[in-house]
Amino acid sequence: MKTKLDIANCQSCVCFNLRKASRAITQFYDHALKPADLKVTQFTILVAVTRADSITISTLAKHLVMDRTTLTRNLRPLEARGFVRVEAGSDQRTRYVSVESEGERVLERALPLWQAAQQKIVKKLGVQSMRDLLKTLSETVSISQQAP
Repeated sequence: MKTKLDIANCQSCVCFNLRKASRAITQFYDHALKPADLKVTQFTILVAVTRADSITISTLAKHLVMDRTTLTRNLRPLEARGFVRVEAGSDQRTRYVSVESEGERVLERALPLWQAAQQKIVKKLGVQSMRDLLKTLSETVSISQQAP
């Protein structure tokens, strides 16, 4: 006998809706960055590493709110294309990531594409809605990191 589940409230699930929005916006930015042959996930990592100059994988993973193993897997194609360098630190367990000159070049090509995509989103949402969205997203990250 099949039990009827009460799933009516699942449509308002924060996780479901954030993941749906994340997939949609990822596709939007991936399309925008296609001429630079870069995915938005790669762009985000390159930007974070460039801003840090040199950063440990653990610190980068924490900054990007990513699992260290997932980040390591996402760094491999960037390293293979000569965009980043991953080197062991003084402690063999510590690995440092830095941007190579080819990574800087691809960022130079990608940045105007990203800016155009960003402007389209801001124009459609409006500046205040964009600020509110970023604030809400930041608060959501903080709340989720405090959860047990």
